[in-house]
Amino acid sequence: MKKTKLAIFDIDGTIFRKNLHFVLINELVFMKVFPRKVKDILVDVYADWLEHEGTYEKYRTSLIDLYSQYIKNCKREDVIKASKEVIYFHEKRTYLFAEKLIKKLKKDNYCIIAISGSPSEVVEEYNRKHLKFDKVFGSSYELDEKGSYTGNVIFEPTKNKGEVARQFAAENNIDFKDSYGIGDTESDASFLDLVESPIVFNPNQNLKKIAEKKKWKIIVEKKDVIYSI
Repeated sequence: MKKTKLAIFDIDGTIFRKNLHFVLINELVFMKVFPRKVKDILVDVYADWLEHEGTYEKYRTSLIDLYSQYIKNCKREDVIKASKEVIYFHEKRTYLFAEKLIKKLKKDNYCIIAISGSPSEVVEEYNRKHLKFDKVFGSSYELDEKGSYTGNVIFEPTKNKGEVARQFAAENNIDFKDSYGIGDTESDASFLDLVESPIVFNPNQNLKKIAEKKKWKIIVEKKDVIYSI
């Protein structure tokens, strides 16, 4: 049966209770692909967010900057190996709300995609092992002829997730009738604006303001309790 209805998910903070970018960088340090000082920077960035000295968006963009800086001259095979390791250990660290919604949408024959700012290697491994979505998009980094990264980003979906979703829908002859979207930061607003049923999940302050203005449903999950606002 052809899938004619679309559901769009963010991953980090929406499905995955940690951050794929964070755990991948941490693993690359453990494998000595990245230098030890990267772990110290990573911990400082994370601590700033936890201690309210920085926003979640600053934390997220800091991960991207850190990865872009140190991925240069690293081999793709090492990133794939690290991705397999972190997904093996972390794949079940998910939110109950997302898991239940995904199960329902799959039963209803939805075409489900995920759009993430994390590197495509770890996003694709997460999809292969756990999500099993129809399509996933992650950030892609340029490779040279020897299979090493140059440090240049060639595709960064977080710049306009709505455009990624719109292009996928057009290429697959799917419209946005009865569509769902779920995200947690303002980078998800561009695709939430496209769907009939936008869901804002554990939002940061910026997305919360957008959701209140547009009257989108807000869901909060704390421990094992799910609240609808």
